[in-house]
Amino acid sequence: MRAISSLAALLALSALGLAVPSPKKGKGNGAASSQQQQTPQQQAAAIPQGISQATDGSTILDTNATVNGLNLRFKISGPASAFTTASGVAGSKARARAAGTLGLNILLHGDGGQSFFDFPNQAVQNGLMGVVVLAPSEQLLWGQHAGPPAGLSRVDGVADAQAVADLVSTVLPQLVAFDPAQLFFTGVSGGSLTLSGFFIPAQLAQFAAPGTGVLLMCGALEPQVDVVNASAFAGTSRIHFQSTQQELALLQPAIPAAIAAYEAEARAAGLSDAQIGLLQTVDNTPDGGHCEFDEQGFSSGIQLIADNFASIMQGGDGAVEGINAPTVLTSVVGNEDLQFSGAS
Repeated sequence: MRAISSLAALLALSALGLAVPSPKKGKGNGAASSQQQQTPQQQAAAIPQGISQATDGSTILDTNATVNGLNLRFKISGPASAFTTASGVAGSKARARAAGTLGLNILLHGDGGQSFFDFPNQAVQNGLMGVVVLAPSEQLLWGQHAGPPAGLSRVDGVADAQAVADLVSTVLPQLVAFDPAQLFFTGVSGGSLTLSGFFIPAQLAQFAAPGTGVLLMCGALEPQVDVVNASAFAGTSRIHFQSTQQELALLQPAIPAAIAAYEAEARAAGLSDAQIGLLQTVDNTPDGGHCEFDEQGFSSGIQLIADNFASIMQGGDGAVEGINAPTVLTSVVGNEDLQFSGAS
């Protein structure tokens, strides 16, 4: 097993059911002891919300809303003028539910929530504003609201997929003007499990358009629920699976199963092999561990893919500086059975 080089990787391994060291107890420090007794959700709630600046100088709004009884905290990164006057952002100009010119890239973090705080898809990138959503979960696990991590099991995946869909369709339009024909969803590890296992089959059809897609980083599940109207998204929406050579052992059979399942949905919708290959792609070239796409670390690997989102998902050539391949856009056809060199 490769050494765990960051807290983010440690959280990811723990949440996927692998044994990791427990936090050490504080010695005579009441505050530290109290913090250790808090759940990750409680610790996250102690981090202030509000308005800040993104890496490109645009605005980040960190707020929350109750959706289907679930408290969803989320961040939106975009130009101040794109926010609605009801958002409270200085310089906002848009009306609620008004269509905008920029699309959205909505990210679901991995188990433990590291990517929510890193916000790797912040700023306006190739016409897309960044959105990141925090899982409504004690342990910050997408698809599991309570209890310790349970590996690939996501017992609340249906509810979370519905909540994300309703957030996008009903809540976000009240806060920011965006183009509904340019909607992308990005998953990291456990977030990818919820997207592929529940969101794509049950919800993607309502958002499907030629300018939409789903990027699944370091994780995927075959549909865990009935696929609704696959013909609506199979021929329009991009799906890219990105893994590494030393992926987590329990994900190594799950990702190929997901690839085969969505390829089958596209074929059932009448797509040819060539058409499928343009829309559904896969890569696991990087010789790194879980999410280490730069072969260095968890957060830095995710950032590398986020920085190259347009090249991978928006009509680019798939070249990613830092990944030793001419392109990561390899057709899933004939490449369903990913080969791994080891396990992290």
